[in-house]
Amino acid sequence: MPQAETPGTEVSPRNRLRWWTELPLILLVYLSYSAGRLLARGDVFGATGHGLALLRAEKLLHINAEHPLNRLFTREAWLGIPADFWYASLHYLVTPAILVWLFRRRTEYYRAARTWLMTSTFLGLIGFTLMPTCPPRLLSAGQGFVDTMAQYSSYGWWGGDASAPRGLGGMTNQYAAMPSLHVGWALWCGVMLWRHGGSRWAKAAAVVYPLTTAIVVMGTANHYLLDAIAGVAVMGVGLLLARPVMRAADALRARFVPRSSPAAHAPGTSGSPVVSGGCQTSAGERIPRQRLSRPGQGAEPGASPADAGEGAAAAAR
Repeated sequence: MPQAETPGTEVSPRNRLRWWTELPLILLVYLSYSAGRLLARGDVFGATGHGLALLRAEKLLHINAEHPLNRLFTREAWLGIPADFWYASLHYLVTPAILVWLFRRRTEYYRAARTWLMTSTFLGLIGFTLMPTCPPRLLSAGQGFVDTMAQYSSYGWWGGDASAPRGLGGMTNQYAAMPSLHVGWALWCGVMLWRHGGSRWAKAAAVVYPLTTAIVVMGTANHYLLDAIAGVAVMGVGLLLARPVMRAADALRARFVPRSSPAAHAPGTSGSPVVSGGCQTSAGERIPRQRLSRPGQGAEPGASPADAGEGAAAAAR
């Protein structure tokens, strides 16, 4: 993962991230994500055509994993109900929680991780716009899929419109299936836990969470396997673009934000290079009557004993 700062180095006060600037930025990206899904509504005919094309491609490649998983989740409520809760909630809970954890506990990695996530999300919005896709659950019944979210809706807060709460289905774009950002965000969470978790439990969760999410999105008939693969690909491209995005952001900041003098922030200084005894001097300038001598040598030739004593005292200081 790209890193904004080297671990263990101190971040300058000018570049230090603050929660009151990060929170509006995260909210802006999330609102853009939600609004983008709505604005990217494609026609039903085109979205259905894309969904059927993906299904045919998977059958041709013998990677059609959605049908057996969906039949299993439909038949076994003890699997289908938890899967619906997983799909409807963890996507919106785990990702922000890991962002907050990185901000508080792994600050040196936070900016790069946040930039990676945001860049990938915007790439996903481009995919929703260019290729609106009908998920398996919205295909005709003859395709053999059951919408488990609708089947088990009495157990949760969602209705028949994906994971949207009852009555709010019109506020989501149900044809924003390609790529699967459920899988993409889960992969990001897994990488963060694996790299920065520091315990066996964290590494186990780093593997289980994205893999389970991929199974859930297919078993609930919300995504195709190719959607999940596209979600992984989008995160990969976002990872490659994260460092250039950070460099561009730094260039803009350097251009529009005044740069203050580093010496002004140095502890115990008033902005001048050297301050000694209340007198400001330039770098390399001697204090009046100061005489320097190397260890083991006397004072400079011609110096009086008083000068030598003053020089020793100055050196001791």
